[in-house]
Amino acid sequence: MIFSFSTLTSCNTGGATEQTNENAPWIIDRFDDIKVLRYEVPKFETLPLQQKILIYYLSEAALCGRDILFDQNFKYNLAIRRTLEQIYTSYEGDKTAADFVAMEKYLKKIWFANGIHHHYSNDKFRAEFSREWFEQTLDKYVQELPIEKALLCDIIFNPDLYASRLNQTDGVDMVTESACNYYEGVTMKEVEDFYAAMVDPKDPHPISYGLNSKLMKDADGKIVEKVWHLGGMYSDAIQQIVFWLEKARSVAEEPQKSIIDALINYYRTGDLREFDRYNVLWVSDNSSNVDFVNGFIENYGDPMGFKSSWESTVNFVDSAACHRTKIISENAQWFEDNSPINPSFRKKEVKGVSAKVITVAMLGGDCFPATPIGINLPNADWIRKEYGSKSVTIDNITYAYDKAAQGNGFNEEFMLREEDRTRIKEYGKLGDDLHTDLHECLGHGSGQLAPGVTGGELKSYSSTLEEARADLFALYYLGDEKLVELGLIPSLDVAKSQYATYIMNGMMTQLSRIEPGKNVEESHMRNRKLIAEWCYEQGKDAKVIEWVVENGKRYIVVNDFDALRELFGKLLYEVQRIKSEGDYEAGRKLVEDYAVKVDPELHKEVLDRYAQLGIEPYSGFVNPSYELVEKEGEIVDVKINYNYNFVEQMLQYSKEYSFLPTLN
Repeated sequence: MIFSFSTLTSCNTGGATEQTNENAPWIIDRFDDIKVLRYEVPKFETLPLQQKILIYYLSEAALCGRDILFDQNFKYNLAIRRTLEQIYTSYEGDKTAADFVAMEKYLKKIWFANGIHHHYSNDKFRAEFSREWFEQTLDKYVQELPIEKALLCDIIFNPDLYASRLNQTDGVDMVTESACNYYEGVTMKEVEDFYAAMVDPKDPHPISYGLNSKLMKDADGKIVEKVWHLGGMYSDAIQQIVFWLEKARSVAEEPQKSIIDALINYYRTGDLREFDRYNVLWVSDNSSNVDFVNGFIENYGDPMGFKSSWESTVNFVDSAACHRTKIISENAQWFEDNSPINPSFRKKEVKGVSAKVITVAMLGGDCFPATPIGINLPNADWIRKEYGSKSVTIDNITYAYDKAAQGNGFNEEFMLREEDRTRIKEYGKLGDDLHTDLHECLGHGSGQLAPGVTGGELKSYSSTLEEARADLFALYYLGDEKLVELGLIPSLDVAKSQYATYIMNGMMTQLSRIEPGKNVEESHMRNRKLIAEWCYEQGKDAKVIEWVVENGKRYIVVNDFDALRELFGKLLYEVQRIKSEGDYEAGRKLVEDYAVKVDPELHKEVLDRYAQLGIEPYSGFVNPSYELVEKEGEIVDVKINYNYNFVEQMLQYSKEYSFLPTLN
């Protein structure tokens, strides 16, 4: 899977590689529970001209799909965003008045989340401006509404209407109760039956049915797919993406030229076999310095796990930082052979594992403004088994997180023991980076399915369990002496720093990201809670992990790091079994028992302590911008700048990269 988000919400994790503009501000905007950062693209200026131009074209393609994600997240997102932007840019009243300020914050949250639902909790945002003021403002500044005024206002102000973008509550119809725009007029049972009828259990190369389409009923009540391709749904935006991909192809070298050709053909046809062909070519390319992701990739936003959101990244290799990932890749077979799982579920031959440290140059779609720190693709199990996978750790993003978090008081507030804080200060950044490397490079690529298992059996629990599997793999091996032997870590204190922060985050501090009274819904958060809570319960009698109260505050501490590593191994054994055998009921029980419910008293305490620190639990980014430098009709350079603030960039993107109709 592609996404590996930072496990620490706001922690200063130690040193990092030196980059430029040390004194420039890293935090450029703050609102609600969000801070917006900038990231730098070190060494872009030193790239060959051909690679700079390639990055420019791929970056334009990365920005052209922005409206697709807004529409995927909710049918009326574009109508609301465009209406609010029109008010915001034409408003002539008092911009310091409470209602306008509240509307501005609401609009910023929509930009950040790519819609009216929180990017992590999936709950609909609450408007803090009055309906009366908004209706009067609509009448004055918006001449032609994209949808009926009453509907527009009801969506914004009625908390029960389209309340959750992604509702994965056990026992509900997840399709009809989710506001995402992947389904319309169909039930969960109808979706399951529709795609079950397509699957050929004997196909050695199973197609990811439903990946690139909306499922709905036509005028006659027949269930049909609206495929996302040229000439189909989202065609206007896809046409622009293809335009820039063709420009990129014109300057690319082989094998990348053929890879881009395959992606363009997939966009033109919508044929999922073409998507597989593209993925096989892409994963086999380990020589290109510049690389990219572009397309309908991840299914975290679909309650059924079929549909994928549109996303893009553009990056190039950080060759100086690739030493550790090269060592991990070269030893992939050893890690697989020694994994604490049933030997029948280990891969006899690990193929095509590649891992790199990269510098991201552009973020788009579901990777922006909030972005992953690690990537592992492709997702299809049969491609991973036969051709391998690509894994990357995004160093300039983790560096920006680290710089923005320095001195915020997080460790002093939530980490009880001085020895833990000392280890984190010394080894936290290294532990985070290695955790991401192991998670992406080996964790997602490890293990294999039992004969007859297709990979879709775990349904809505698939993403949580897959992230847990990769995290457990990384956590288990972080505590292995093999990493010391390979020169990846100086001592197992690196593992101890990671174990302490992981358990603290999984059981406690990540609750800062959830609204009072809500359960845990997001897959990565569920994964971390599952692991921490399961290990706490299994090691409770021996006090492997312990709650401690000091000065009226609760802390979670790890007393026995070796025993905790053994528990990570035991849970990995079970999670791999569940995936390999497609054991839906066991997977459902594991997630529902350990990953969902929130202790309201602990939750309130965490929120109160965060509030006192003034720390926003969520971070995202603005992109740099690129400009072609031409002389006598020839491109002679590409300049990069970091001049945008958040509002300016969002308005610019809405003006220059908005290609879809308001309703699709």
